[in-house]
Amino acid sequence: MSSPPFDPQSRPYGQNTPPYGQPYGQPDPRDPAYGRPPGAPPAQQPQQGPYTHRYEERRGAGQAETTQVLPFGGVAGGPPSTTDQPKRGGLILVAALLAGLVGGVGGAAGYGALDDDEPTTRTVSSLDTDRSTSTRTVSSDNVEGVAAKVLPSTVQLNVTGESNGSQAAGSGTGIIISNDGEILTNNHVVEAAADSGTITVSFNDGSTADGTIVGRDDVTDLAVVKVDVDAELTPATLGSSSDLKVGQSVVAVGSPFGLESTVTSGIVSALNRPVSSSDGSNSGTSTVFPAIQTDAAINPGNSGGPLVDLDGNVVGINSAIRGTSSSATEQSGSIGLGFAIPVDLAKNVAKQLTKGKTVEHARIGITVGNKTESDGITSVGAVVKEVTDGGAGDEAGLETGDVITALNDNPINSSDGLVAAIRAYQPGETVTLAVIRGGETDQVEVTLDSDGGSLGS
Repeated sequence: MSSPPFDPQSRPYGQNTPPYGQPYGQPDPRDPAYGRPPGAPPAQQPQQGPYTHRYEERRGAGQAETTQVLPFGGVAGGPPSTTDQPKRGGLILVAALLAGLVGGVGGAAGYGALDDDEPTTRTVSSLDTDRSTSTRTVSSDNVEGVAAKVLPSTVQLNVTGESNGSQAAGSGTGIIISNDGEILTNNHVVEAAADSGTITVSFNDGSTADGTIVGRDDVTDLAVVKVDVDAELTPATLGSSSDLKVGQSVVAVGSPFGLESTVTSGIVSALNRPVSSSDGSNSGTSTVFPAIQTDAAINPGNSGGPLVDLDGNVVGINSAIRGTSSSATEQSGSIGLGFAIPVDLAKNVAKQLTKGKTVEHARIGITVGNKTESDGITSVGAVVKEVTDGGAGDEAGLETGDVITALNDNPINSSDGLVAAIRAYQPGETVTLAVIRGGETDQVEVTLDSDGGSLGS
């Protein structure tokens, strides 16, 4: 008997429906597994926070299999102590940071000397498309060389915040994308600190700096954080996810369970895997993206970290895993099924966020559902349920009952598959849909609309 189709579904934060997700806060490194000294009191068990962010798959029949957004990987009750660690930056441009970044809608503050007579430091950004942002090269195709290149551009984010009256704390990962302190990460890593709370950024050299949210996008689960630094940082080199091949070697870097600077390796297991989730807010906003599937070990705390090729170029943002835990209170780790947001999508979103813009998303202007075979399980396309008057689909001639089976020659097997595929494009771009109507297949060109940022509002 064939397996049911992959068809992800969302669940909100704090919904204790097993076997999806787990709470903020990971085991104290002083627990026995980490070598707690003999005679020392047992480590306090982490409290379950309200921010359990999960991915889930809908199944046509039987029990649902699990994917989940990677929750924080730090110790509950607050980020690791930084008392003895050097602090990056100081009071440089603090006023500009507060004015430009509070509320997550301001642009990135400029980076320069305090004295107006001094020359301004040139900003180098990974988002620049006309130049390489890194002079570091990998000497050979090996994980050691990749790690040496990527680790200086990878940070740990220790976050505290409040949601629905409950306190939460934990850690995730981020990617430095500019030499003046812009950091790309997952929205679900930092959203607890969106209204109140703190973000402490730990760098690979052991120093730390306070972070502020530049902007967040619920729909794509991406965010940009800014730190105020008085020394230039090393931005990562952003590659292209469109060049990835199944079977290609990749490396994941991050802070699983709060263990910073962890490097693991694997391959690209699949491409364009539709994965959906709740954004964890009360808005009910959900995100679906065409994920890069990998067997490189990623765990809670890896969220927002880089998935890179063997040239050290970032090709994805690690965001989710499929777990096996049978309870929301059990900790689930890697079983070789991890999912990353393609870097091409992340670059487009980050460019808008760093400019203080509301992120706009492409859309067709139709409502779709799954088209299944007679067994009620095997999904073979996305059937059009409703067409928005005057929308892109209406202008292209789509009709209720049409079944969409491909987009630009890439198969579409479900409604989430179509949504995920569209998410990879920008408003104004034209795509070609394979549409079955009346038993015949036709090619329909659609110029994508913009949601004006309404999906993320």
